Amino acid sequence: MSGRSHDQVSDPTPPSDPSKPSIPISYPIQTLEDLDSRTYFTSFHYPFNKSSVPLRPNSGLAQRPRILVCHDMQGGYVDDKWVQGGDNSGAYAIWHWYLIDAFVYFSHYLVTLPPPCWTNTAHRHGVKVLGTFSTEGDEGTTVCNKLLSTKESAHKYAERLAELAVALGFDGWLLNMEVNLDISQIPNLKEFVSHLTQTMHSSVPGSLVIWYDSITIDGTISYQNQLNEQNKPFFDICDGIFANYWWEEDYPKLSAKVAGERKFDVYMGIDVFGRGTYGGGQWNTNIALDAIKKGDVSAAIYAPGWVYETKQPPDFQTAQNRWWGLVEKSWGIDQNYPKSLPFYSNFDQGHGNHISVDGTQVLSTQWNNISLQTFQPFLEYDDDSASKTIEVHVDFKEASYSGGGNLTFRGTLEAKATFSTRLFLGQLLMGSLPLHFIYSVKSEGNSRVGLYLEFSSEMEGKKKLFLASQGTNRFLSELVEVIVPHQLTTPDNAPGWIIQEVSVAMHGYTLTEIHAVCYNEQPGNTNAAEYFAMLGHIKISTSDKNTEFPPSTSWIVDGQDVEWGGSQGSKTLSLKISWKLKDGKSPPYPRYNIYVEKLTKQSIRIPGRKAEGVREYTGVAHIETFYVSQLAIPSGTSSLKFIIQVCDVDGGSQKLDDAPFFQLNV
Repeated sequence: MSGRSHDQVSDPTPPSDPSKPSIPISYPIQTLEDLDSRTYFTSFHYPFNKSSVPLRPNSGLAQRPRILVCHDMQGGYVDDKWVQGGDNSGAYAIWHWYLIDAFVYFSHYLVTLPPPCWTNTAHRHGVKVLGTFSTEGDEGTTVCNKLLSTKESAHKYAERLAELAVALGFDGWLLNMEVNLDISQIPNLKEFVSHLTQTMHSSVPGSLVIWYDSITIDGTISYQNQLNEQNKPFFDICDGIFANYWWEEDYPKLSAKVAGERKFDVYMGIDVFGRGTYGGGQWNTNIALDAIKKGDVSAAIYAPGWVYETKQPPDFQTAQNRWWGLVEKSWGIDQNYPKSLPFYSNFDQGHGNHISVDGTQVLSTQWNNISLQTFQPFLEYDDDSASKTIEVHVDFKEASYSGGGNLTFRGTLEAKATFSTRLFLGQLLMGSLPLHFIYSVKSEGNSRVGLYLEFSSEMEGKKKLFLASQGTNRFLSELVEVIVPHQLTTPDNAPGWIIQEVSVAMHGYTLTEIHAVCYNEQPGNTNAAEYFAMLGHIKISTSDKNTEFPPSTSWIVDGQDVEWGGSQGSKTLSLKISWKLKDGKSPPYPRYNIYVEKLTKQSIRIPGRKAEGVREYTGVAHIETFYVSQLAIPSGTSSLKFIIQVCDVDGGSQKLDDAPFFQLNV
């Protein structure tokens, strides 16, 4: 990409022998030879790099101006390269998916494969994910000479790229060809672009191939910064063009004219670092967005990690929310959810300082893993936070009910006042079955938090419901209907959490909005009071029953690549654990928590009692395989029991005593 280079701080090169077992990582393919020989598929790391969350059915691109986000940060493959998660709670993440239509993972290597954590989370939010094929410099010229030597060669490499996208579960490619070509190579370049587009479309419905505005039809690098006759022949044979960033105010309109009916397939580039970008990027990125919107084309936001890389004050969370808040103000919202059931959010952003399962803390160290993001709340960022009586933010310090975060409401509230904030903007059509809303709350003093729901129907208009526990008489005049939730029993080891459940029957209506409402339970006095409450999770489903997981006897669990290490008295163990259902069906579960129990000879010998050691949370898998690396084994341990806790899409998790396991003698 023009005008953009990075300090290569990460080292995404594959391990010296990728076929040997080691901690699973994501890495690019760096040579045409490696792409051609398909060695990636024999790597130990390959199965770990498959995304496990498919894109929702019918996730076609909307006929409206769209936002494509191109993530280019420090050479790529930084904290996100650790497929099973890393230990940096300050790792970069994006959580404003409701403002994005497509996401490109970019780096300056030949074939950039998106780490599965990005694909998993983007897909969950309805966003398409593309890898990058990039040729730059002298090396890029050598690659192109081979790639474009014959029509057959152009087709072969296009098929290799399509095969990778299908195998790893992402949705297409950005083509970043930045080398001067001989005009005689252009017919085969067009063959490459066209064959890749057709092959992707036939193997992944809804996939995209986007051309970057660099080479013109005569083979020279000449950034047009718009769609015109110089680059349109490439646009005509793929799904869109990413126009370089040095455009002027009228270029979006001119490009729309050239594109005709396909004007939304023109993505005008904005470099957030600001080099040569209309409006200057950075905190003025919205100036370019406004101009693009006026021109009625789409936008390509390049390197939004600027906020993180340049350490914008006061801290990353605040700066990131403020920056994306400007994008929303300019552009509006691109994705709605809930759209389908079950719907589940624990407000997790994929990083934190602890992890909880059903209210019990299972990990108390720093971690990051973007795959663990659930549906993100549409929190509105307000520059004038002083005018707000209550601050709302995703919090990682307070105890969570599930995962590593929760939604915290903190401030002061007048006795009879309420404070409302948007959580989700949905498009959920209600069927004949009632909906069950289950949510967890923790609060101090008289602070209470309820849910405000808005429904709409073409026949009946709008209907508003307020789900709140105590002290709700005063809301009856304001809202159409107040429903008092039923309190469910909370697990003993989830202190302070209250779980509320409500059933709502609204056949034919569409659920369009979910807000949180803060209020005080006993507005007897008239003074403002300190307010503190947390939402731990929200689940919406058509069943009030918990998931019935297959018992441990339904699974085959296997351990491979077992390697013992360590010196006298301090053993370590590395191994790969895999599991599958005995009936051969593909398990429909999105996640598995992995625990280890270290059993001693003493714990096994107690007659009449089940052998039990301390269960340690080891990590999480999103596929049916997990690699345990250099697990420390205390002396006196006689056997290890690895427990695989199956988790459902609605946040439910199997009881550990019923979960499949793998036992190994030490």
